[in-house]
Amino acid sequence: MGPALLTVILITCVFFVNFISRIVLGPLAPIVEGDLNITHGQTGSLFFMISIGYCVSLLLSGFVSSRISHRVTIWVSALGMAISLTFSAFSWGLDSLRLGFLLVGMAAGLYLPSGMSTITSLVDRTSWGKAIAIHELAPNLGFVIAPFMVSSLCRTVGWRGILALLAVASLVGGACFLRWGKGGEFKGVAPSLSSIKVLARERGFWLMMGIFGMGVGGSLGVYAMLPLFLVSSGGWELERANSLVGLSRVISSVTAFVGGWASDRIGAARTISIALIFSGLATILISVTEGPSLTLAIFLQPAFAVCFFPAALATVSRLGPPEMRNLAISLVVPTGFLVGAGMIPALVGRAADLGEFPLGLAGVGLATMVSGIVTKWLKTG
Repeated sequence: MGPALLTVILITCVFFVNFISRIVLGPLAPIVEGDLNITHGQTGSLFFMISIGYCVSLLLSGFVSSRISHRVTIWVSALGMAISLTFSAFSWGLDSLRLGFLLVGMAAGLYLPSGMSTITSLVDRTSWGKAIAIHELAPNLGFVIAPFMVSSLCRTVGWRGILALLAVASLVGGACFLRWGKGGEFKGVAPSLSSIKVLARERGFWLMMGIFGMGVGGSLGVYAMLPLFLVSSGGWELERANSLVGLSRVISSVTAFVGGWASDRIGAARTISIALIFSGLATILISVTEGPSLTLAIFLQPAFAVCFFPAALATVSRLGPPEMRNLAISLVVPTGFLVGAGMIPALVGRAADLGEFPLGLAGVGLATMVSGIVTKWLKTG
């Protein structure tokens, strides 16, 4: 990777602030509820606004990068995140906070296609897996750090102060990339009927839409529902459940590198298959085991799940001509996000309402394993 390493690290720092700004609402939710006197359902609407903004922005990101280049788009995303977080920090009620988090999602969605296009243009193709593994440190560390950041800072600066600090971090991170980072001077491809047709002719494009959805479901989807499962079906205390789920994500920061290394050594398709099959199996074990076996399964599940992303993102980046990398990402990732982080938790929650929480979780595990087998028909050359 050589000279490109500094830029990869700077882009990863931008992504870290981008990601943690989207998930920090989770640990902040009880505090925000108490301060604004809103209900659980109204708090849930804030998560929905982030998701809507993120998916819409991802889909439209090509129109932005096609005009101002990927490099400037990364800066605009960081700047937009700083402005959106500042607006959210000074919001005066539920409606303004909904608008603020909608803008947070939109600012976040601009980043990923341009960030990935910049990295894959700088790094030799044979090292894409390792470079993307470094990039994937951002969400893996974000899952671990967000709860501890809230616990350590909320008493002194409050939830508004935490959002304001993240706004400053986003501004600084974007400025550092603009000053010392390299690459990304080329423009992206805006979505058009002709460009979408080029991608649509590739079987891998349609396969990756479904596969990516299950990969996200195995990571974000299971992460979102696991504490509730442990409390409602396992009788755990909430603090114990949250602590174990948070700690289980520590090892995933290491195994993400394993996924990147494996993608370069044994191939992206094989890495995706192994990650999905074993993370799916671990998800099934979570639904049927107790005691030490359950604890082991909880730690193994994210360890395998995160190995999926370096190989999957590298595969999506290879779809179509090089100039269409951002477009492929901006089409595949939102679909995966809606399926994995939206539909899957909703379906598991519905199963829980029917008294079949373990069955719902086991169904996710089985579907994840099947998607791992489907990679047999995926070409990643």
